[in-house]
Amino acid sequence: MVIGIQTLPKEVVNLIAAGEVIDSLAAVVRELVENALDAGATRIAVSVWSDQWRVRVADNGSGMDLRNLQQAATAHSTSKIRTPDDLWKITSLGFRGEALHSLAALADLEILSRLTPNVEGWRVAYNSQGEPRQAEAVAIAPGTVVIVSNLFGTWPVRRKGLPSIPQQLRAVQTIIQQIALCHPRITWQVQQNERPWFSISPGTTAQQILPQILRQVRQTDLQQLTLEVPTPLDNGEWGQGRQEGQRTKITSLIGQSSSPAFSQSKIQKPTPSDQGEESEIQNSLIQLVLGLPDRCHRRRQDWVKVATNGRLVRSPELEQTILAATSRTCPRDRYPICFVHLQICPSLIDWNRHPAKAEIYLHSLSYWQEQLSRAIEQALRISPANLPEATQSLRVTTLLKVSEEKAGYNVSRSVQSTPENEEQANKSSEIGLIELRAVAQVHKMYILAEHPTGMWLVEQHIAHERVLYEQLCDRWQIVPLEPPVILNHLTPAQVEQLQRLGLDVEPFGEQLWAVRHAPEILTKREDCAAALLELSLGGDLQTAQVATACRSAIRNGTPLSLHEMQTLLDQWTRTRNPRTCPHGRPIYLALEESSLARFFRRHWVIGKSHGI
Repeated sequence: MVIGIQTLPKEVVNLIAAGEVIDSLAAVVRELVENALDAGATRIAVSVWSDQWRVRVADNGSGMDLRNLQQAATAHSTSKIRTPDDLWKITSLGFRGEALHSLAALADLEILSRLTPNVEGWRVAYNSQGEPRQAEAVAIAPGTVVIVSNLFGTWPVRRKGLPSIPQQLRAVQTIIQQIALCHPRITWQVQQNERPWFSISPGTTAQQILPQILRQVRQTDLQQLTLEVPTPLDNGEWGQGRQEGQRTKITSLIGQSSSPAFSQSKIQKPTPSDQGEESEIQNSLIQLVLGLPDRCHRRRQDWVKVATNGRLVRSPELEQTILAATSRTCPRDRYPICFVHLQICPSLIDWNRHPAKAEIYLHSLSYWQEQLSRAIEQALRISPANLPEATQSLRVTTLLKVSEEKAGYNVSRSVQSTPENEEQANKSSEIGLIELRAVAQVHKMYILAEHPTGMWLVEQHIAHERVLYEQLCDRWQIVPLEPPVILNHLTPAQVEQLQRLGLDVEPFGEQLWAVRHAPEILTKREDCAAALLELSLGGDLQTAQVATACRSAIRNGTPLSLHEMQTLLDQWTRTRNPRTCPHGRPIYLALEESSLARFFRRHWVIGKSHGI
């Protein structure tokens, strides 16, 4: 059913934040693309002529008939909302009815559209008041084409105050890429001055879109995770009756929309009844695409991004949550690549705070921060769910075994399992971890481990450092030293640093100090004094914990028994961030079964490789 365009009632107009919505070429593209997405488009073509200040956006959406076309550019005319209550359950990108009217006032606007079931389309040109001045029937495919020409032609001062053309073109590209992340199923074709500029192929999730935007990132460098979480309920009334103090401000970059994975039919706005009964609300979704810290990271924090209900937003609180959850996983002065898409009940968000929908208020922020931290922790773990290549390797092994049986070429693959092996396997499967089996120690430095996807080389020192660091973070315990450790030639800054960490330091003579307390993990080591001296060199508590873990971890060159290697592997795989050490160094090197099969040409047909 097609909903017609109509002018909003005056009481709704008064509730809508007024102001300028068109301030650049990028803003034109944003508004027209959002309208195309609201119309259900799956293919969008954008053309920009920067020297002519011209933009054309064509889509294959539902289209409009002549009546709707004639009213499309009038002030506050939209098909997205009807009543004041609709402002509290917005699931569309546009809803104010200001964009096309503003474009008519600032440029030459014409729209060609054909309603899907109709056999003919219409072209309508508008005057500066948004009223139709010309209408004619045209041959056009189902969908809509919007052409904006001579932008700010009658406002030369506005053009002079805008950024340079190259900057505006970069903004256009950024806008399209950000929207593509939120709507991965859309096909994008972008031209500049009649020449192909860039394109984005559709995918099922943002994991397929991100490598098309960041060319140096491969899809295998990213971890995709989708979690279903309970939707929080406010204590107060829903929607308009909420208090301002309950809202948390977020600055938006491109706006909200109804993505294919989210619609109002899935998550309805709660409406408490007069009897006080709690209405049911379905769960929310957290979609996470995280760059694995041992494979990809950035020099700047420019790819820590958050989207809410199809619109990319700038949320300092949620971005800091991401950085905190991934701290001590990337190398020094490097930052993670992370895209988070929250799909939540529309009534938990107030988008009507800024003319360009650049500011929103998100309720229950602390709850979403907690859920986001848990999602990142789960994505960073090493488990079969996070290693999709394990499934492929098992398929290859199965196919080879079947092929060998048919060819009469068999190899004994059975291994008698001991009760200890079975108990360990059951224990790993219960907590969802991948099974690792220590095989040997290489150069007294690396642990060679066998697992379902092939073989791994695990660097023993930094693996143990990761284990100890997380233990220290969870149990940073200061205990008395008997006898105390004597340090000499400490500067006042070093003494202050030790006291800041909670250590009891007292003068013990000329240029001598007695340290009477220390972290428990250091008290059992012979080099405790050297470790305490290292802790005195500066840094916050987290830096001290990293230094303590590094000092306490087993050294490379230390021989380990098979039991010790297995114990270390079991402890390491259970850490929260097992991919890198606290300094950001990768802990393991994977040699997958698929790579081994290719090298040894095990993908050849059995028998054919022998000339049979």
